[in-house]
Amino acid sequence: MIISLLFGLLLTATAVALLVRAMSVSRLRTTDTLARIGHYGFTGQAELRQSGGFRGFFDSAAAGLGSLLTDRLKLYNEEHLRKKLVAAGMYGTSPRMLIGYQILAAVALPGAWIWLSIVAGASTPVVLLGAVFAALAGWVAPTFTVQQRAESRLYKIDYAMPELIDLLVVMVEAGLSLTAGLQLAAERMRGPLGEELRIVLQEQRMGLTPVQALENMLGRCPTPAVESFTRAMMQGQLLGVSVGEILRSLALEMRKRRRAMAEQRAQKAPIKMLFPLVFMIFPALFVVILGPAVVSIFHALN
Repeated sequence: MIISLLFGLLLTATAVALLVRAMSVSRLRTTDTLARIGHYGFTGQAELRQSGGFRGFFDSAAAGLGSLLTDRLKLYNEEHLRKKLVAAGMYGTSPRMLIGYQILAAVALPGAWIWLSIVAGASTPVVLLGAVFAALAGWVAPTFTVQQRAESRLYKIDYAMPELIDLLVVMVEAGLSLTAGLQLAAERMRGPLGEELRIVLQEQRMGLTPVQALENMLGRCPTPAVESFTRAMMQGQLLGVSVGEILRSLALEMRKRRRAMAEQRAQKAPIKMLFPLVFMIFPALFVVILGPAVVSIFHALN
């Protein structure tokens, strides 16, 4: 009875908080959009349009809850979360919105667990222990998802960089400038690297120099391949060195790095296979091979 009362009070407080935030949806959307334009830049890839319906309602509520922890309580560093979101390609999500979804998940999952436990008739210790684990899972899940998306996206960018450099070598040696080569490559490439190239070109149309646009790309994608590419391009632009020779040597270096990374991952494979081999495959083999012998010995002794 006490758990049901606490759960009801928690749901009531959550509903009141969401209702208050819903009354200021327009103001929160405008403020959040302007803040993201200032931090991310207004680019063709940054989806700044707000979703309507329930999605827009929950986004606004999450942004309001996140602003409570960042503006008033000063518990989080927005810049660190913003770098993760940019690396993950989630330009339509602000750090405050991410923190708000952490709060909502940390409240909703324990609430769902308590309700299901009460319906199933579970004991009080099980309900409380499960609620604690559900709250921790709900708090960690959004940031863990963003981190995984960021790592996957940066790996795809690193993997596709040698192909981009080969394409630029052909275009530059054919007589095109570096900006024209980047534009053609951005039109033909798909995936995260193509998106980043289109952002670079959009920033140049907005008035940034190629060096500044490449520096911004390095800030969004801090990987070894992107760093080597941007440093080489900036040296070529500033010093007037032949870009074709720089790109050719850079493509060779990146392929060597990618081969070394593949060899490193192959060397880690036996260690990763050790645990499933010992705890899953070997026991099954022992049961199949030694099982009949153990049964025969047991019957012989009886």
